[in-house]
Amino acid sequence: MNRAPTSRQARAQRTGLRAEALAALVLVLKGYRIVARRYAAAGGEIDLIARRGDTVAFVEVKARAQLEDAHAAISQQKAARMARCARHWLARNPWAAGLTLRCDAVFLAPRRLPRHVPAVLSLAID
Repeated sequence: MNRAPTSRQARAQRTGLRAEALAALVLVLKGYRIVARRYAAAGGEIDLIARRGDTVAFVEVKARAQLEDAHAAISQQKAARMARCARHWLARNPWAAGLTLRCDAVFLAPRRLPRHVPAVLSLAID
């Protein structure tokens, strides 16, 4: 049985979608091409998958009241779930196997410029 989301859940989902759209714009302005959005598999989700040159970035987007809180919101558990999901994506996209793979993040906070941090976590996909 599917339940309708509560107003708090719906608000959080809208905030997340806006944050991901802004993060995608930031990456595009930096020369990345968005390959996938909200890629879910293997018990995890990757907010954005972007490519620039020979690099594929699996991007976590975090929006918090303070940029420092956004950075702290990425746990090792999240990193493990992202790695599982990245392995799944790579199995479906063998063209990317020879490229540089990394886990980036885009942090967002009100009245602050978005911060793109390349290689924020090690991506253990072996």
